[in-house]
Formats: sequence, structure tokens, C-alpha cells
Amino acid sequence: MRLLQTQLHSRLARPSVCSQQLRASLRVCCSVSSSGNGSSSIGSNSSSSSSSSSSSVSTAATATAATTTQRSAKQAIDYGVIPAPPSSRQAIWTEQVWGASPSLSRQIFCNRSLNMKQIKAIGFDMDYTLAQYKPDTFELLAHSQTVDKLVTAFGYPPELYDFKFDWRYMMRGLIIDKFDWRYMMRGLIIDKTRGNVIKVDRHKYVKVAYHGFRSLSSEERNAVYNHSAVRDDYEEPAYGMIDTLFSLAEAYLFMQLVELVDKAPGKLPNFSGYAGVYRDVRAAVDLCHRDGSLKRHVAANPSKYIHDDPHLVSMLQMYKRSGRQLFLATNSLWDYTHVVMNYLCGKRVGKAKNDEWLRMFDVVVVGCGKPGFFSERRPLFAVSTRDGALHNTDNGAPIIPLGEEDLPDDILGRGSTMSQLDLGEDDKAAVFQGGNYVDLHQMLGVRAGSELLYVGDHIYGDILRSKKSLGWRTMLVVPELEQELAVAEATRTTQFELKMLRNARSDLDTQIQRLEWAFKQREIPPEALLQNQEQLALLRAEREAVKDRHSRLLLEHHQAFHPIWGQLLKTGYQNSRYGHQIDRFACLYTSHVANLAFYSPDRAYGGRVDYMAHEDVMGLEGMQN
Repeated sequence: MRLLQTQLHSRLARPSVCSQQLRASLRVCCSVSSSGNGSSSIGSNSSSSSSSSSSSVSTAATATAATTTQRSAKQAIDYGVIPAPPSSRQAIWTEQVWGASPSLSRQIFCNRSLNMKQIKAIGFDMDYTLAQYKPDTFELLAHSQTVDKLVTAFGYPPELYDFKFDWRYMMRGLIIDKFDWRYMMRGLIIDKTRGNVIKVDRHKYVKVAYHGFRSLSSEERNAVYNHSAVRDDYEEPAYGMIDTLFSLAEAYLFMQLVELVDKAPGKLPNFSGYAGVYRDVRAAVDLCHRDGSLKRHVAANPSKYIHDDPHLVSMLQMYKRSGRQLFLATNSLWDYTHVVMNYLCGKRVGKAKNDEWLRMFDVVVVGCGKPGFFSERRPLFAVSTRDGALHNTDNGAPIIPLGEEDLPDDILGRGSTMSQLDLGEDDKAAVFQGGNYVDLHQMLGVRAGSELLYVGDHIYGDILRSKKSLGWRTMLVVPELEQELAVAEATRTTQFELKMLRNARSDLDTQIQRLEWAFKQREIPPEALLQNQEQLALLRAEREAVKDRHSRLLLEHHQAFHPIWGQLLKTGYQNSRYGHQIDRFACLYTSHVANLAFYSPDRAYGGRVDYMAHEDVMGLEGMQN
């Protein structure tokens, strides 16, 4: 028994060489970052005497990490900015002598293996997919138009006109101009009942929450969301999803109204709760769409609101020449679709518009009503490209009304049924409105959803439903990804240090808990009590220093991406709910739709290797099948 106690004392008083080296490499950064709070005494621990050389190396690495973090934070002042497509023309895949991998910002990332040789048809959404809107003008327009509807149609006070989209925000003594960055981001959730905006991880744990523009403390968050008897699903109708870029302006306006209501609830007409405010905001946005408020501004000056993408037409032409059928499926109606596509495909506006852009596609379906398009049976109308008039069809074949001898040529099409639709290489696409996926499959001659790739920006309306219901292959466009990749690349050293600090905390916890257990179970001989008590005190002090450094560095890393919400696809170490949805339902994802131009039309995209927690610990995450 005495021998066992001696051996235990020896082990407890002398931490392992591995832990010595790990803590020695972190001790300098902890003592430096915590100077003035007494943590510098950690260096007196005798167990670190053999690690002075590694400490000096770590000092340089830590200084570099701190500098990198600060520099990346300064460089990323445009937090959350949605980068425009590249403005200068680059050589696409067919123009390269040797096919080369595109730059990181132009890459397409693969969640699920996809061989493009098996794809017969490729479809595109229009808004925020083919057409990337300029946030500094379009979202400002959406915000101001929605405010106007709330005042004029819903009886809200005129002081809403004083709401600004570029106010300033004080955080930790720093004034950040919100006109320079986007306060909102995709993937957030609106709690309609409580007036909160929350960010949730893939386990449905709320990691960030704001009531209006006031941050909820961890105690408040846990009490409301994380420690309830039943975990909420955070789905409609109690919650609203901020899952499109168009939703950002209305979400921001909702937060402004929550602030107003909390200060003076009597100012809003018939205020009955935050859910009613959200309902009014949504109704005002819908009214902006119905009365054409937004569309008229865009149609009058497309270049003010829509980014130019010099690779878009080349990309569409490349895939058309590859033998694929191309289709456009958008919720926008013909009049607006015609305006936007004329600008994107030829910079034609006003009276210069024509229907030449239809040669880029085989089929165009407007007014789809996604996501209902993927599950509901709706009437299909043929659209006259001359005047936008709708004509009834029978299973896609035009019907001649009584009193008319024939239909216009652009309506008659080519054949008596949709299954006979066969366009020549230079023919213009047939245009339809409504219908559902069955009609589209017949038009394209597609037998299975796996033969079709659809590219969109809406994780639910474009990607999730088409993937789950029909088995379509999917590609999500995430313009914010370009900025995320740039910041992630600039903070590689910080990420490595965070991993080391996390491992150090775990290692220290294990040693402290073992010593505490030994004291509680009276396993330590009397003559070793004092030495082990001193050792325990040193370990606890060191743990606090490492914890403090880890917490502060994690916050800095979080704010380097966005000072409020952090990374788009992460919440701490976990994937965000939005990131989890992308991982599950998007076969491919990329920053801009025209990135397809930098890859072979016949490319076989290889999915990444899945690995579990034990493989991560064993360092097997890089293994290939």
C-alpha cells in the first residue's frame, strides 16, 4: 500500500512530459495576455523548467498569432459585406490552354459526389442567383419602401421615416459604422413572440441572441431557450427564417420596430405583441412586390441595383454547347424577368430590350411559386413574349380559344404536347408560367430527378424541397462565402492557437480533477500533502489563465468575421443551423453562379471524406477512400 501511495504521489507531483511541453508552449501567451492580473506567477511551476526552448519558439508564434488576429480584424472592416462577382474578365475553363484549379474564392465545394456527365439538364433561379443585387442600393430601397408601406397602408407613425439603415453602434468602446457592413446575416431566426433574433447551432442550441439591438446575456439565453424542459424546433409559424438575402432588410426593420415598441408601445396602432409587428412587416414587404414598388425602380435603372458579372453569359453558353438543356425557373413574373435577363445577358434596358436572351435557355418557367412548385399541382400557362399575355394549355400544349383561328407563333411552340418540345440549337426558349415539376420534367425529357442539377440561393425554396422531394441534384449560391473564406485564410494561425488552447484546457482539467480526487479519497501520504496542494494551486491558476486567453481569442476570432453574429456557417465550434442545412441538402455550394465557368462541364465533383470524432483524435481526418 505504501508503495502504491509513493507511486501515485510521484505521478501527481510530476505531470507528463507531453502536458509539460503543451503547457510550456502556451504559458508565455497566457502570462503575456494576462499581465497585471497575477498570472505571470504560473511560470514558477518547476514542471516547466525543461521547456524553455519551446517557450521561446511559442512566444514568436503567439506574437504572430496576435498580430495576425488584429490585422485580419482591421482588414475585415466590411463585416458581412456581400462581395460582388469579379468585375474583370478572367479566362474561363474553355479558354485555358491547360485546365487549372480556380482561386479559392472561385472554387465550388462538394458535399455529395456529383458526376456532371450524368446531368442532362441544368436549371437556374434568377433573383440572387443569376442576378446578384447590390446591397447598398437594393436593400436600402427595400427598407425604405417597406417603411413607406407601414406608414401609408398600415397606420404606423411617420417617425418611421427617420429610421436609418446606416446608424452607428457602440461595442467595447469601438464605434463601428453600420453603413460599412451588414448588421444582419443569413441563417438567423426571428422569434416572433419574444421580439428576438437568434443564431442557432446544428443541435438547436441558441448561441447568440438579441432583443432589438440589445444582446441577451448567456443567463438570459439559457433561461429562455437552452434550459427549457422541451427543446424548440425553431420553425414556422412561431419563428421566421432569415434564409434569403432579401430578408435582411425586413429583419433589420423588425429589430428597429422592437426597439421602438419597447420605448413607446402606444405609438404603434393596435399593438398586440411582437408577432403582430412581424406580421405587419411581412405584409408590407408583400405589398411592395404586388404593387411593383421595387420592380419599377430596378427596371428604370438596372445597373444601380444589379451587379454585372462578366462571366455569366460565357458560362451559360459553355454549358449549352456541352449538350445540356438549360432552364430558368423563377418566382418572378415575365415582365420583371424580361427586364433583369435583358440586362444580365446584354446590358439592354428600356426600349432596347429584346428576347434574344431566350436563346440561352431551352425552357423558361416564370411565376413558379417555389417551393410549392416541387409538390403541388398547379395550372400551366403559356406566356406570350410579345405582350406577356397568358394562354391556357392542356398538359403544356396550347389551347386555341373559341373565336380565334390560331395562336401567335411564340405560343404554338413545336409540337402538340410538352413531351415533344424539341428546340434547335439556336431556337429561343419556350416560356411558361406556373405548373409544377412534372411539367418541367416532360419539357426536358428528364426521367429522374438525379438527371437534373438546380442552382439557387434559397436554402429552403430552391434547395431543401427539391432535394428531399424530388432527388434533384443541387447547388447553393452563397455570395457571403467569398468574405468568409478570406477571413478564414487570414486567421489560420489564430485557429491553430485556439485548437492548442482547447486541448490545453482539457489536459489541465484532467490533471486537476485527478489531484482533487486524490485529496478527497485520502490517497496522498501526509508528507506529500503540501507539495501536491501547491501543485494543485498552480494548475488551477494556469487553467484560469488558459481559459481567459482562450475565451478572449475565441471572441476576437468570432468578431473578425462579424462583430455581432460571427461566422456564417459556424457557431463556436459547431456548424450553424444554416451551415448544417447546406451540408445536408446542397450537393455543391459556391460564392457565385458563374464560378461554374471555371470548371469542366463534365467534371466529376468528389465529395469530402466524412470522419467521426474518434478519427479526428487519431488524426485520420485526411484519409481518402
